[in-house]
Amino acid sequence: MAKQIAVAGKGGSGKTTFAALLIRYLVKNNKGSILAVDADANANLNEALGMEVTQTISELISSTKDPRAIPVGMTQETYIEFKLQASLAESDYVDMLVMGGPEGPGCYCFPNNLLRGYMEKLGKNYGYVVMDNEAGLEHISRRVTQDIDYMFVVSDTSARGIRSAGRVRQLVDSIKSDVKNIYLVLTKTQNDEDVAALKSEIDKTGLTLIGVIPYDPLVAKFDLLSQPLYDLPEQSAAVQAVNAICKEIQI
Repeated sequence: MAKQIAVAGKGGSGKTTFAALLIRYLVKNNKGSILAVDADANANLNEALGMEVTQTISELISSTKDPRAIPVGMTQETYIEFKLQASLAESDYVDMLVMGGPEGPGCYCFPNNLLRGYMEKLGKNYGYVVMDNEAGLEHISRRVTQDIDYMFVVSDTSARGIRSAGRVRQLVDSIKSDVKNIYLVLTKTQNDEDVAALKSEIDKTGLTLIGVIPYDPLVAKFDLLSQPLYDLPEQSAAVQAVNAICKEIQI
C-alpha cells in the first residue's frame, strides 16, 4: 500500500515548491514509484515538476454530466473510469493527476464516489502518493484521499501565515480524517531570529515544527525563468532543507 503524503497551506506559502522538492527527494533516492496529485484549484505542481497535463479531473467530471458525451453502449461508470485512466500524465520518474478548479452546478456525488474508488485502486500501484492540497483540504474532506501517513502544513514566516496553518490543523481535526503524522514547515526564512520571534504563535497551533526552508534565490530564479523546480541543483538551499526534513522523519 502506498504511503500517503499530503501538503497543505495557503497560497504563496511555498507549498507547491515543498511538494515538488519532496518528490525530487523521493526520486533521487530511489524510494519507489510516485503518484503526484495536484488538488489545488490554482494547479501548478506539474510546472514545478516539468510535466505536461492535458486534462484535469474537474474537466473530465463536468463532461460526464452531458449524456450525449458518453459513447453508445458504454455506461457512465465505465466511461468515467476510462477517462480517469486517460487523464493520468506519465513521466520517467512520476505519474500525475490534476484535480482542477471548482466544479460547476449540479450533483457530483456519483462521479466523486467513482473518483474515490479509482484513487484507492490507483494508489495500490505506487510506493508513494503525494497530494498538493489547497488550504481548504476539499479533496481530503470529501474523503477522496484517506488514511494520510504524513501531512505537512506549510507557512511563510508571518504571524498570519502561522495562524492560517493552525486553522488547517483545526480543519483536519474537525473532519476526523485519519492523519497519522502532521508537521509544520516554515519557508522563506531570512534568519533564525524570524523563527524565534514566531515561537508563541507556533506553539498555539499544536503543530510540531519539523523544519525550516530558507529563502533561496535559486528558487526565485527558476520561477522567474519558468524552469522546473525539480531541476534545482543539489547545492540549492531549499533542496538541502527539504532533503533534511525527509531524512529526519525517514519517509
